[in-house]
Amino acid sequence: MALISCKNLTFGYDGNVAVQGLNFQVNPGDYLCIVGENGSGKSTLMKGMLGLLSPMSGEVVLGNDLKHSEIGYLPQQISEQKNFPASVQEIVLSGCLNRGGFFPFYSKKDRASAAANMKQLGVYDLRKKSFRELSGGQQQRVLLSRALCATGKVLLLDEPVSGLDPLATAELYQTIQNLGRDTGITIIMISHDINAAIAHASHILHLRTSQIFFGTSDEYRESDIGRRFILPEMQNREGGVDHGVSS
Repeated sequence: MALISCKNLTFGYDGNVAVQGLNFQVNPGDYLCIVGENGSGKSTLMKGMLGLLSPMSGEVVLGNDLKHSEIGYLPQQISEQKNFPASVQEIVLSGCLNRGGFFPFYSKKDRASAAANMKQLGVYDLRKKSFRELSGGQQQRVLLSRALCATGKVLLLDEPVSGLDPLATAELYQTIQNLGRDTGITIIMISHDINAAIAHASHILHLRTSQIFFGTSDEYRESDIGRRFILPEMQNREGGVDHGVSS
């Protein structure tokens, strides 16, 4: 059964439609990249899947006993967050609060989970450092560790490589792909980088205030919309045809 099914969905604000015509599903173990230009409805859709925004029409159905509180979320970072005066360990542990209800203390299980996730993301040795002392790539790994503390099922990542240099970007994309492969966690990620998306994700959802494509990465490469947006060097690398790029 699908973990998340979106059926005839429309989302908007104050009666104005932001994104519509959404019909797709995410199955356990999928790595879905949501792509599209600014203002195409990507972040609005993610808020809807998190249960933070009610649909104007249609529905989001959670399957396999998934609850909204079991979805790990990594939002886009803002400058204030980058200077947050807390230790790495404190930030990662805070990801356990959502699943603990109103109980304000961390259990042994919480601390073990935080340690395991920091080790998985390669930031365990940084656990006593201040978050604001870290590089951008290290901070994103810490926040990814925090999101993992909230879930064993689904991660929603909103532009996790935003503001990172090319090397840190490539490393984080690979880390996220490895995480899905090694743990079986379902990943849903917003990305502006279509070429990175098809290189790492299993499925692509392309939005332009409505759904203009949903399918596997291989199907996207062969589709008319994919051929318009994929860079020529990526088409050539995958054995496709150079059709150029159109916006």
